[in-house]
Amino acid sequence: MVKVVVCGAAGGIGQPLSLLLKYSDLITHLALYDIVNAIGVAADLSHINTASKVTGHVGKDMLPEALRGAHTVVIPAGVPRKPGMTRDDLFRVNAGIVRDLAEACAEHCPKAFILVISNPVNSTVPIVCEVFKKANVFNPRRIFGVTTLDVVRSSTFVHEIKPQFEPHLNRITVVGGHSGATIVPILSQIKNVSFTPEEIKTLTHRIQYGGDEVVKAKNGAGSATLSMAYAGARFTTSLLEASVRGKRGLVESAYVYLGSPGAERNLHSTGLEYFAQDVELGPEGVMNVLALSDLSAEEEALVKTAIGELKANISKGVKFVTSAPVSAKAKL
Repeated sequence: MVKVVVCGAAGGIGQPLSLLLKYSDLITHLALYDIVNAIGVAADLSHINTASKVTGHVGKDMLPEALRGAHTVVIPAGVPRKPGMTRDDLFRVNAGIVRDLAEACAEHCPKAFILVISNPVNSTVPIVCEVFKKANVFNPRRIFGVTTLDVVRSSTFVHEIKPQFEPHLNRITVVGGHSGATIVPILSQIKNVSFTPEEIKTLTHRIQYGGDEVVKAKNGAGSATLSMAYAGARFTTSLLEASVRGKRGLVESAYVYLGSPGAERNLHSTGLEYFAQDVELGPEGVMNVLALSDLSAEEEALVKTAIGELKANISKGVKFVTSAPVSAKAKL
């Protein structure tokens, strides 16, 4: 049985993400958890004529039931970003939610794959890892920050100015992190497409701040929920293809702890414990962390800037767990 749990399933990302996962023939049980409305969402999705069973679980008391036996846990829980809201603002709200969900996962499904969507990913992934370390169940190959939206946006935006580039067939490597200047698309490695310096500058900025584009367009009514749901479902499906079906050669960009096979090169070159880069997926999660490709001078400068910001982001996440009083609890 392949049980996939969505934590935050009734939210703006959680609902469309759950809908997309209901289509997967790799999932036999889709468990939806949230503090409200998850049972209604589950009832709605259960009417779709695909084979997976759907169950709804509401409130902290039902969280253990939702998590037990999980193969994969996807975490989009938290509040969305609003106009004028930075990812630091988000951190103050979402960090406790992610920590408490991680504690529950460490207790009830310690061997599950954990896919973190909740922003700011640069800090929430270290929170999850530190919780798992404290519980002595940490496996760096099984915890991922989902940065797939940056990859999806890159392909889409390149296609808009270079129609010959087929976005659904070509994946662009994106490294660094998952916020603003920490997002570094490696445009220099795209085959059969050339850019002017101005095009590279414009594309890079748009990819880095694509989230702001959506927040402004929604005029305070939300953030990038639908595209993020698509990206989350894509990464989840790739992981299931590799871990359940044993499909080889699947590569996705992801924000991971640099303690997995192949990560030593990037650990040395960045000096960071966490970094987004191409990851080959396998039965145990991270099969291999691919080395950074040759970068242009402009990309090297962008990576240097990203590293500076990521150091602070990572430190904030780690300290949130290691410096917090034992009794501290945030509401789920």
